[in-house]
Amino acid sequence: MIKEIVKDQEKLKAPCKKATKNDLGLIKDLIDTAEFHKERCLGLAANQLGYDKCIIIVADMEGKWISMVNPIIIHKSTEQYSHEESCLSLDGYRKVTRFKSVDVIYFDKKMKIQKMRYFGRLAAEIQHEIDHLNGILI
Repeated sequence: MIKEIVKDQEKLKAPCKKATKNDLGLIKDLIDTAEFHKERCLGLAANQLGYDKCIIIVADMEGKWISMVNPIIIHKSTEQYSHEESCLSLDGYRKVTRFKSVDVIYFDKKMKIQKMRYFGRLAAEIQHEIDHLNGILI
């Protein structure tokens, strides 16, 4: 179901809670909503839809959605870069510094554990969305 994007910064600054199998249905709402905003959406965090659960989706380089439940960045590259990012929950663009690559451990939509290294744009998307889960805004 397409949900309204939360823009209340105070709500977005509240850290999310660990997700369980019972929360996996939220992934469909994340994907439906991201598809509705596809012209400017590369990822969404559950709290952007009003859910306080640690679930994100990010678009891979082919535009397919990667679902991450309880994602944790376990390693960051030493190399960083700065660029401008936007967010569906905020107006405009903001300059941020991101790590060039990140190693992430998470559960997929079938609750199977995954450990992957991501680079470049995808790494930045993941950092942006995990920041959301931790109540950090750009």
